[in-house]
Amino acid sequence: MVSKRVVVKNPTGLHLRPAGILCQEAMKFSSLITFRFRENTANAKSVLSVLGACVKSGDEIELMCEGADEQEALDALVGIIEDGLGE
Repeated sequence: MVSKRVVVKNPTGLHLRPAGILCQEAMKFSSLITFRFRENTANAKSVLSVLGACVKSGDEIELMCEGADEQEALDALVGIIEDGLGE
């Protein structure tokens, strides 16, 4: 398992469109991909789970990837989050 903390930089946080972008990217990988925010853990491959985490701009999440392509998945997801998820 690999993990990394990353700050959500896009101005609106993980609302529907950025959550969809995150999920689309996560689904490209076979690894289990989750993230921890406060006391909750969310499945990064589920839009409802991502939305339910209520992540706002400036919040720090910990991405966790476990599986055959875990490092590639972590690098890709950190990259799109740091790039602002299309916003």
